[in-house]
Amino acid sequence: MAVRNRNESQPIETEALIEERDTSDTPPSESDNEMLDIHPSVLTQNNWKKDQWNIGLLLFLYLLQGIPLGMAASIPLIIQTYGASWSQQATFSFAFWPFSLKLLWAPIVDSLYSKRFGRRKTWLIPVQYAIGFVMIILSFYIKDILREPAAATATQHPHIYLLTIIFFGLSFLAATQDICVDGWALSMLSRENVGWASTCNSVGQTAGYFLGNVVFLALESKDFANVYIRAPLHMELQSTGLITLPGFLVFWGVIFTMSTTLVALLKHETDERYDPSEPHFGLIQTYRVLLKVLRLPAVRSMAVVLLTVKIGFAAVDSMTGLELIERGVRKDTLALLAIPLIPLEIFLPFYISRYTTGTKPLNLFIKSHPFRLLIGLVMAFYVYMTPSFQNYDKTFPWYYYFIAVIIYGIHQVFIYNMFVSQMAFFAHVSDPKIGGTYMTLLNTLSNLGSSWASTGVLYLADFLTWKTCSLGGGKCETAAEEKNCGMLGGACRPSIDPYYIIVTICTIIGLIWLIWKYRTIMNLQSLPMSAWQVRSDNPKYKQLENEE
Repeated sequence: MAVRNRNESQPIETEALIEERDTSDTPPSESDNEMLDIHPSVLTQNNWKKDQWNIGLLLFLYLLQGIPLGMAASIPLIIQTYGASWSQQATFSFAFWPFSLKLLWAPIVDSLYSKRFGRRKTWLIPVQYAIGFVMIILSFYIKDILREPAAATATQHPHIYLLTIIFFGLSFLAATQDICVDGWALSMLSRENVGWASTCNSVGQTAGYFLGNVVFLALESKDFANVYIRAPLHMELQSTGLITLPGFLVFWGVIFTMSTTLVALLKHETDERYDPSEPHFGLIQTYRVLLKVLRLPAVRSMAVVLLTVKIGFAAVDSMTGLELIERGVRKDTLALLAIPLIPLEIFLPFYISRYTTGTKPLNLFIKSHPFRLLIGLVMAFYVYMTPSFQNYDKTFPWYYYFIAVIIYGIHQVFIYNMFVSQMAFFAHVSDPKIGGTYMTLLNTLSNLGSSWASTGVLYLADFLTWKTCSLGGGKCETAAEEKNCGMLGGACRPSIDPYYIIVTICTIIGLIWLIWKYRTIMNLQSLPMSAWQVRSDNPKYKQLENEE
């Protein structure tokens, strides 16, 4: 049930990389994952007040980052109401790939910069300006890009590719902004307050995503605006929501450009201290280290696990929300179901972390796997029963949504079980001698496992879709056949819903995967730390090895 599955569909924030530089440089950009490994002393009120303006700025920068991500996540729900096919949904899913691939250009962002302008501002300022300008320009054309005939097929829908390119570009810019802000956070905050960086990342990006997705879909809906705002306030009911997509884009485009100008003029980067006790790799050295890590047998085995584990869950995670919209659930209502689950999502990581300490954190990961497959079948059955809940006026009773929240809440428990235990294992085996590079690589493999599986099942759904004309039962396999059906006054409708077929296939693959990889995961946890360590030609790396 794609109410709000940020944990995996949206990228796991990764650490950027450490490179060689002079004494005026800083440790490279790192994300909340690495920041979670920082254990500063207990902060006092005076400590955080010393950095309160910097903390506020970080929160705002991360909030800005979440806006385009939330908007991108709302597009599949919007185009589904315009009659998008599964292949078009699959095509647009590539828009979410940049965060899974940012390891490829993170070393470049860290290595090439203007010392006069500032290490992070060199990239942050032009990137945020670009996001703002793209949003403003897009606002003039977005309605024409989205508005397509409901009966259009993938070959007749040229705008889906343009839409994908646009939001791929926005995601790419947001991922680059993330690299900059992650690195700047570590130097912007004082040493005793650096632990606030991960909090700013988590809270800020979640808030931005919430504004760009849940709040936008709710306020853009005429039904939500009329029922919950205009009617109680005795306002005249209208055929539009309180906001429009073009207006939303203009608003945030202006916010991006104005705030970026203020940051460029008023915020100066402080001199960053260079720690000679840690290894620092140049641009070429960083890529070489990544290749050495990938050559480790333990890492190769873990890579296979990370790139295949999401296959069993891909259909439920990628298709359920779209299927509910097809069955009459409004997209704004679907987004609002995320609100009662926010406290659960905040509490779960803290509670689960109690069971992921020690040398075998993946025990919880492997135990949660079959239960997540099971709850996926429950969600598929819930989708199947959805039409029986619908009232004569196309609405749904309150208990239908209550059941949805319960099912999705249980689903989130198993998602977080696997996510937190996986991150704990990454932190346990990552070689500290090469900074955030190791964790970044493992997170990238995990994100790629989610991305390719999601895109793959959406394309498979289109391949398994067989349509027939509602008049006469003729085939609708080609564009000409669909056109003829429409001219006769009929509509092409699926004779077999691919959703249930693919959920079944993915679940079977998931069970086979569990049998296949169970022993592998257990063995990976039992390997000595030396199996995960890589040697480097960097002199400082060798120095650290000698000190041990």
